[in-house]
Amino acid sequence: MSNPTHAAGVPGSPTPVLSVSPVVLPSPGRAVDLQVRVSAPMTGSGLPVILLSHGLGFSNNLSSLNGYAPLANLWAAHGFVVIQPTHLDSRTLGPAPARPGAAAHWRTRAEDMKRALDQLDVIEAAVPQLLGRIDHRRVAVAGHSMGGHTASLLLGARLTDPHDGTEVDLADPRIKAGVLLAAPGRGGDALTEFTVENYSFFLTTDFSTMTTPALVVAGDKDDSAFLTVAGPDWHADPYALSPAPKSLLTLFGAEHGLGGVSGYDVAETTDENPERVAAVARLTSAYLYSELHGDDSAWRTACDALASGPDPLGRVDSK
Repeated sequence: MSNPTHAAGVPGSPTPVLSVSPVVLPSPGRAVDLQVRVSAPMTGSGLPVILLSHGLGFSNNLSSLNGYAPLANLWAAHGFVVIQPTHLDSRTLGPAPARPGAAAHWRTRAEDMKRALDQLDVIEAAVPQLLGRIDHRRVAVAGHSMGGHTASLLLGARLTDPHDGTEVDLADPRIKAGVLLAAPGRGGDALTEFTVENYSFFLTTDFSTMTTPALVVAGDKDDSAFLTVAGPDWHADPYALSPAPKSLLTLFGAEHGLGGVSGYDVAETTDENPERVAAVARLTSAYLYSELHGDDSAWRTACDALASGPDPLGRVDSK
């Protein structure tokens, strides 16, 4: 079984990438069928899967299967099959949604990811070059910003449904590891009045049940002042408040875009830094490779490379 995965410390060589969209997944009961982009290396077999959930930026197309190319392209070149859904809160599906309406999709977002997993066979049939090449046992989830919240629920975080008061458990045992990029943190008194009014489900976020291994990526300049009064540390909460095993990558000088992970040269990136994005892609790739293959040498090598320079881009903490 070959595997073309490569990153700092990950074996293999760069591989050209195949990207197909939209792949339409039948979705009875959903407002529209689920559309996904599938990106994968042209060669290799036994390929692990990364489900990538988009955020809610103000650009018209990035919050859809059309975004996050800096990560999706590199992950695919490193030997992963990357599946990107267009969630129902995407502006590509209609007029720009009001934030309260977008907030109602916290559950449907997680359901989209589960639906994509349920239909891996459909995805393989729609992309014949992938047939027989996906390892259905090795699945990870990743998400940026609101997508990080989606990923955290699939990894085991819970919340109380603000409409009926029930505790919601959306964890999926098929998902073996995750990456949370600038994800929302704890609720309660850490939230602004705006967040309480428009994203009331954030109030009850509970990371104590998020037991699946995960890498949390946070910028030390990402204050997200409209959402939280806790400052940049809020985005490290999924690490601090969840049980081991977890790792935290703190990026020095990074704001909410983490250097530009949502797209190349996009207006909403306030901290444009291609070197930072490349570091995020390398480290997350090495982390997921190590977690999904049960060999931490790739992750250890990537962490050593991050710390070895005279002016490191960040630091890694683990528990």
